[in-house]
Amino acid sequence: MDIVFLIAGFVLILGGANFMTDGCAAVAKRFGVSDFVIGLTIVSIGTSAPEFIVSLLAAIEGAPAMSIGNIVGSNIFNILMIIGIVAILRPISVPKTVLTGDAIWMLISSLAMFFVGMAPELGAGPRVLTRVSSLLFVLFFALFLLNALTKPKTSGDSPEEEIKSMPLWRSLLYLFGGLGVLVWGGEWFVDGATGLARMLGWSEALIGLTILAVGTSLPELAASITAALKGMSGLSVGTVIGSCIFNVFFVLGCAGTITPMAFGNIGPVDLSVLLVSAVLFLAFGFLFGNKVIKRWEGIVMAIVYIAYMIYLYMNI
Repeated sequence: MDIVFLIAGFVLILGGANFMTDGCAAVAKRFGVSDFVIGLTIVSIGTSAPEFIVSLLAAIEGAPAMSIGNIVGSNIFNILMIIGIVAILRPISVPKTVLTGDAIWMLISSLAMFFVGMAPELGAGPRVLTRVSSLLFVLFFALFLLNALTKPKTSGDSPEEEIKSMPLWRSLLYLFGGLGVLVWGGEWFVDGATGLARMLGWSEALIGLTILAVGTSLPELAASITAALKGMSGLSVGTVIGSCIFNVFFVLGCAGTITPMAFGNIGPVDLSVLLVSAVLFLAFGFLFGNKVIKRWEGIVMAIVYIAYMIYLYMNI
């Protein structure tokens, strides 16, 4: 039965991603909002709904390591694999304003997780996400959202594929209907994957970092790849950056406000990989790619993720 949930969930995710990106493109065209801003807000929050649901329920049900592992693992997957795969399919042009603005917010979210999780090594107490830290996370998310929504309504991309015009009601139906199918499919996939993982006897932290992380990130993966193939790289990058920020500052902020969460087996290596992922994105955008993440850089990012997965497997 778990295999059925896996396959059915994946099919729903792919279908929902296609409808959602068509709806996003139509909304962006109608209101003059750039693909990047749409991805940064509406799509990123919608595709992060599985992370929000899974992490919140895990925290409430007394599995904090699974909750935190889901977010740390999801963000690592988002940056290294999703950006990596999209860059391999089609080099990503990253505007300077993104590198000096929104990508910095993503780096700040990774730094926040790193310092909270490295508290014992820094002599600042136990490895626990407290209510105070969580409330600060929510405050940071509010500031980020305010900044994102006040961006100039200019086009950030020049899609190679002509964007179809459609009535507003149909655009919204495609957008939110696609998001709903994405979330539904993501939940089915996670249910099936979690059932299989528990049969293998994996720890909560390991399940969160791997199975749950990949499963709940499938909406972002599907949405980003679909957008990239349609020539909307801004939507792909915006979705990933927005999702990473939303996951740390809002999802963990809300979960940690309800109940303080111990990191469990999630330690320095996992948090360092998360931080390195954000730094790699900025480095490739600024230093090597002339504001373009090239195919070879995407390959490097994917290899780093695969190496991290091998490390986790070798240390089960």
